Amino acid sequence: MICSASGDPLHCWLYLPDAASPLPAVVMAHGIGGIKAAGLAPFAEHFAAAGFAVVVFDYRHWGHSGGQPRELLEVRRQCDDYRTVLRWAADHPAIDPSRLFAWGTSFAGMHILELAATETLAGAIAQCPLVDGLAGMRNVPIGRSLRLTAMALADKLGAAIGRRPIYVPLSVPPESFGLIATSDAMTGLERLAPDVPDEWPNRITARSVLDITRHRPVRRADQAQCPLLVVVAQEDTMAPVAPALRCAVRAPRGELYRSRGGHYDVYAGGRDHRAVLDVETAFMTRLTQPTDSPT
Repeated sequence: MICSASGDPLHCWLYLPDAASPLPAVVMAHGIGGIKAAGLAPFAEHFAAAGFAVVVFDYRHWGHSGGQPRELLEVRRQCDDYRTVLRWAADHPAIDPSRLFAWGTSFAGMHILELAATETLAGAIAQCPLVDGLAGMRNVPIGRSLRLTAMALADKLGAAIGRRPIYVPLSVPPESFGLIATSDAMTGLERLAPDVPDEWPNRITARSVLDITRHRPVRRADQAQCPLLVVVAQEDTMAPVAPALRCAVRAPRGELYRSRGGHYDVYAGGRDHRAVLDVETAFMTRLTQPTDSPT
């Protein structure tokens, strides 16, 4: 457990490979409504086998981490959780703070862009990232968007006067009501399902919708201070592709990999999972190798 700035515990997995310390390391977290038990272990295990220390954590309000109410998403709070875990990793005696990476998938692309612009990192990886909340919400049909907004405002007002949260289903089939209503969403729900289903309620507080729309870190891509790998799925229907491609182009040391398939084909069971693992590992390995000194 790592304590957040608010005192709520952040639940983490720590992978330490059997290799000489100090080790390069990567800090990882999931996307919207995701928890570490939902499909992140195959990535962490692969990175650890390649010689990286890996820290995978649940945000406050999610998974095994603390925080009330449950299933609340606040972008700034989640980004602060990343910073807390990055600082903890940098202070760990087995980890080399000069070879520290941040990795995030899907909605966590919001945080990775912010961290790349503000933190001292060896590199950052944004996988199938949502980097423009407004563009993401524009993909939502107007009728559903209005209903979600009304519920979000009611939940926000209710929270101010001490009422219980209003929850919205997170991933639902097309034509059903929820935050994400696509066939891809159902693929993700099935592919990422943890071994203990009760660990991952398929819901989110309605007020979270308000926070999603106003964050647009794509506008900070040109401020990225570290090498940035952007993995963009060729057939992504979940995270808008155009803003993610702009990030790879605008980042001073941006790199792009176009993965085959849709948003969830980068995960275990997807058609490009192995290739994505290899590309991401190669990116981090290259940046942790000593550079030749001029003669």
